[in-house]
Amino acid sequence: MALRHFAPHYSLLRLSHINRVTSPKKRFLSVSATMASSARKVLVPIANGTEPMEAVITIDVLRRAGADVTVASVEKQLRVDAGHGVKIVADSLVSGCADGVFDLITLPGGMPGATHLRDCAVLEGLVKKQAADGRLYAAVCASPAVAFGPWGVLKGLKATCYPSFMEQLAPCATAVGSRVQVDGRAVTSRGPGTTMEFSVALVEQLFGKEKANEVSGPLVMRSNHGEEHTIRELNPVEWTFDDCPKILVPIANGTEEMEAVMIIDILRRAKANVVVASVEDKLEILASRQVKLVADVLLDEAANLPFDLIVLPGGLGGAQAFTNSEKLVNLLKKQQESNRPYGAICASPALVLEPHGLLKGKKATAFPALCNKLSDPSEVENRVVVDGNLITSRGPGTAMEFALAIVEKLFGRKQALELAKTMLFVHP
Repeated sequence: MALRHFAPHYSLLRLSHINRVTSPKKRFLSVSATMASSARKVLVPIANGTEPMEAVITIDVLRRAGADVTVASVEKQLRVDAGHGVKIVADSLVSGCADGVFDLITLPGGMPGATHLRDCAVLEGLVKKQAADGRLYAAVCASPAVAFGPWGVLKGLKATCYPSFMEQLAPCATAVGSRVQVDGRAVTSRGPGTTMEFSVALVEQLFGKEKANEVSGPLVMRSNHGEEHTIRELNPVEWTFDDCPKILVPIANGTEEMEAVMIIDILRRAKANVVVASVEDKLEILASRQVKLVADVLLDEAANLPFDLIVLPGGLGGAQAFTNSEKLVNLLKKQQESNRPYGAICASPALVLEPHGLLKGKKATAFPALCNKLSDPSEVENRVVVDGNLITSRGPGTAMEFALAIVEKLFGRKQALELAKTMLFVHP
């Protein structure tokens, strides 16, 4: 792989890429006029087949802003089997939210998740009332076309969606190709790769631009949305595997859910065999922003299996659980000793790899506030650093690039870019 160097730019998120239409309708009041200073109430419905990145990124970012987010299942049970084998446990059933009043209702996409959302009569009633009352409602990916379109809540408005659903959206709205589109109280977006921008736009709509900038800064978001990802690679070696790469992704209470889900989702999209293992004593973990995820196995079960790659998500609580897990640390040390790839993002390079000698002689990066814990900080300004069999990255806003860089190392840049375009991370 050729050496690619990225000169990063860490300004706060530029919101100029968000298209806005100022509605003349008087019912579309300003944020300050419609919402008190108390916590904004947000409903995020999920279903079997929901796109997990879109759901979890939205929940995580809104909770970072201080929103009171209720994750509601439209299924008969709290646990949903989201896309790509990601299992999420909701806070409540949507039927229990039927009489609720929300400042925002926002739908993730994914198929058949969007269809299940569309077919939920309770949710349809909530969204129609939301629109009629002039409160915020939003959707990403397939959901603007599949759910909002048939419900008639986009009539006369500009909206966007996943490219392959644009034809379906066209009779229901003025379909536009924006990454994020705001028209009145309706906010729409295109896919997994635009969801972080979408979520920050929702923060701006709920709380104002100052809060949006406050939230987006620590996410380490890109300023060049839609451009190809780049990595900094030193001492390049080929990452080899026999047939299908087997990848271990540990999770724990306090794991950063955005990072975990993006890694799992993207690597499974690339057809890797991803095993999600809980380092706790049960499969369900409570992630850093209170999203409940369910692992495939306990770490004890996974510990006896060989892996082509072990990759750690971040999150302060999760990283602490990782570094305290003797079994996981031993797995990582064996991985290093056998010259097999391993990696970490956000807090985990500094709090797990560094103290256990797993960065010795290596260049790495980590979450900006923790880079002072790295013994060699010479490459920390790069968003993704690959040094031989080690890969590290900075935070939630670099997690998609991190996962795509892993895809590139395993399957080649062509496949990584094709996947990036499919997710709308890179302009199609």
